[in-house]
Amino acid sequence: MSARGCIVTVWLGLFAFALAARAAAPEATPESLPGSEPHVYRALEPVPLRLHVFKPEGWDASRPRAAFVFFFGGGWTTGTPARAGAAWARVATEWGMVGIAPDYRTRGRFGTSPLEAVADGRAALRWVQEHAAELGVDPARIVVGGNSAGGHVALWTGIGAAPPGSSADESPVWRPAALVLTSAVSDTSLLSGYTPARFGENAMALSPLHQLDDAVPPVLAFHGDADKTVPYAQAVALHERLRAIGRESELATVPGGSHSYANELPEWRDETRERVREFLSALGLIE
Repeated sequence: MSARGCIVTVWLGLFAFALAARAAAPEATPESLPGSEPHVYRALEPVPLRLHVFKPEGWDASRPRAAFVFFFGGGWTTGTPARAGAAWARVATEWGMVGIAPDYRTRGRFGTSPLEAVADGRAALRWVQEHAAELGVDPARIVVGGNSAGGHVALWTGIGAAPPGSSADESPVWRPAALVLTSAVSDTSLLSGYTPARFGENAMALSPLHQLDDAVPPVLAFHGDADKTVPYAQAVALHERLRAIGRESELATVPGGSHSYANELPEWRDETRERVREFLSALGLIE
């Protein structure tokens, strides 16, 4: 091999090594996000859990506003609030709401299971409710949303009974005023659920579809009918079950949409935001 060929081979090897190292590098837990105020809601060691608060123009703590809390997705394994959570929180500020992007424990960063993720989500909403005065938030007008596994976490803030792994002492004081779900996991049961093995013996007990009660808040859900990760059938089953028990539910079907429909169908990113705005306006949550 020529000297030039050796150099090219070495550079290709170094490039491949750098890519592999980057892929293997663990996600970093963000301590702060641009434009937000971080608050520790669970003082874990060595890494505390924070939620990131985005305030709208003209924010005044003495004039409480509605809030939008959004949980990121990632299969309870990956993800941080830096992307979907922060994006929705910023959109909420454009509507005059306080936007909040909470972190929660994932397997990749904390070595935990979905049970801890659900417990953290419920504790995060409880913390926001208890600190509503300093955040300038009306505790009766808090909307909770989530994407994928984050939708599963969000659903559990709207169910009254504390599931396995969660404490009644950390349960929300009040239900959310509404739930907004995108490509959400709503069924983790053994026969029809998404990755029930992750829940072990608690697969049914942690399945929102099977634990709904008669006080679940109004739900707006978006789901692609070509989702190969979390089947569209889950969204249909959730919608039908909510209607059957007399709860308000709206299902927006994304034709041809995959699990990440907003990335592949940009028009649906705008459509989703507009329909969420209309949904919250109809509930009197956007002034």
